Amino acid sequence: MGKDTFHGPLERVDACCWRIPKSYKQGMRVDGLIFTDEHLLEQLKMDQAPDQVANVAFLPGIQYASLAMPDIHWGYGFCIGGVCATDPEEGGVISPGGVGYDINCGVRLMRSNLFYRDVKPHLRALVDELFRNVPTGVGRSGRYKFDKKELHNLLSQGSRYLLGRGLATPSDIEYTEAHGWLDGADPDKLSDRALMRGADQCGTLGSGNHFLEVQVVDHIFDEEAASPLGLEKDMICVMIHSGSRGLGYQVCDDALAALRNAPKKYGIELPDRQLACAPIDSPEGEHYIAAMRAAANFAWCNRQLIMQQAREVFAAVFGRSWQELQMNLIYDVCHNIAKFEEHVVEGKRKKVWVHRKGATRAFPPEHPEIPAMYRRIGQPVIIPGDMGRASWVLVGQPGSMEKTFGTTCHGAGRAMSRTAAVKDAAGRRIDKELEARGVIARAQSRKGLAEEQPKAYKNVDDVVEVVHRAGLSKKVARMRPIGVIKG
Repeated sequence: MGKDTFHGPLERVDACCWRIPKSYKQGMRVDGLIFTDEHLLEQLKMDQAPDQVANVAFLPGIQYASLAMPDIHWGYGFCIGGVCATDPEEGGVISPGGVGYDINCGVRLMRSNLFYRDVKPHLRALVDELFRNVPTGVGRSGRYKFDKKELHNLLSQGSRYLLGRGLATPSDIEYTEAHGWLDGADPDKLSDRALMRGADQCGTLGSGNHFLEVQVVDHIFDEEAASPLGLEKDMICVMIHSGSRGLGYQVCDDALAALRNAPKKYGIELPDRQLACAPIDSPEGEHYIAAMRAAANFAWCNRQLIMQQAREVFAAVFGRSWQELQMNLIYDVCHNIAKFEEHVVEGKRKKVWVHRKGATRAFPPEHPEIPAMYRRIGQPVIIPGDMGRASWVLVGQPGSMEKTFGTTCHGAGRAMSRTAAVKDAAGRRIDKELEARGVIARAQSRKGLAEEQPKAYKNVDDVVEVVHRAGLSKKVARMRPIGVIKG
C-alpha cells in the first residue's frame, strides 16, 4: 500500500485476535487489539496500519483498547477499520481522523420480489438505465436541487425531511440506522464551501469505491435470521454504497484545519498530527460534532434519494410500480461516524463516544435501537465485497458488545493502493473480465474500474469469516453481483 511494513509486536490473544501491548510505545494508554486470523495476518503487516492502531491508543480518555477489524488498512490518522471509544468524563476527545473524510459513508440494501430468472433477460438494459439515471462520478450534480432553507432543513432533520417531500416512506425511516437522523446537528456550523458542495449532490453516487449493485442472493446461511429480513435464495437485491459527497469531505477538511493547534492548546501529546483532536466538551470539539452530525444526516438523505431513483428505474424496466415489485429497504448502516452510546466498560455502564472509521455498528439481539421486526435476530450488518466476488448480510452478536463497543467490519478492505491497482490493470479490460464472470459493469472511466478491480481487495469471505468466528456478527446470506454502476 506504499507504506513500510509493520515490525512491531503482535501477540496472539486467540484464533481471531492479536494484541499490540501498550508497552510498544511510551504514551500508549491502552493495548491495541486487531481482529484477524493467521491467513490475513501476513497481509496485515504489509503497511503501517497496525502502527496507527498503536497511535490511536495515545488519545486522552480512550477506553479498554484501540481496536481494528480484519479489513484493516492504512488511512488518514486512524487506520480504515479502526474503532475507539472515549469517555468525556475522563477528558475524552473527538478526532475527525477517527470518522474519516467521507462522513457517514455507508451501505443500504433493498430487496425485491424479483428473482434471477426474471431479471437475467433484462439485465443489460437495467444496468444501462441505472447508469443513465443515477448520477455517478466526481463532483457530479443530481436531479434534486435544494435551496438554502431546504438544505438547512435536510441537514437538521435527516431522512425525515424527505418524508414530507414524498421521497421516503415511514418504512424507509424505520429501517435506517438511527432512523436516518442524528440529533444535535447544526447546519450553521458548516462553511459556505461545504454547503455549496452539497447543494446539488444529494442523490448522487460519487466515485472511488462507491457503487450501486444489482445482486442475487446466492446462499442462505441462517434461515431463521433470513426470514424476518425477507431474504430468499435467487432473490434480486440492490445494494447502495455512498456517503456525504463533497459536503462531508469539506466538513472534515475544515475540522482538521480548525483542530490543527488544538492538541497543543489542551496539552495533548500525539505521535501523529493526523490524529488532531479536541476535548469533547471544548468549543472546537462541540463545533466538529455538530457539523459532523449534519453531514451524517446529509449522507442518509443521499442514499435515500439514490434508492428512490433506483426504484423508479426498476419500475420503468419491469413495467410495475416499485411498490408492486416490493422494493423495500432491508436496512441502512453507516461506517464512518462517531456516536454517543452507552456501553459497559470493565463492569461499569458508561456513555462514550464511539469512533467507527471503516467499521460497522453490530448491536446484538434485543438491543433497544434495533427495529422491532429484527430485535430477535440482532441488527442487520451489510458488508460489501468487490465487484467480482460477493457481499454479505450478517446480524450483530453479543460478542460485539463484550469486545468491540458493538462493532464489526465494514467491507473487504483494500489489498492494493489505487495507483498499484491501475498499474496492475494496464492493458486489461476490467469490464470484459467482469462480464466473463457474469457481471455487467458501467463506469464513467476505465481508470475507475481499474482502481476498484477485484484484485485490489482482500477476499470478503475471509474477512467475514473472522468476525463470524470472533462472535462479533453472524453470517446470514451472501449475494453475488450481476450488475454494477460506478463513478
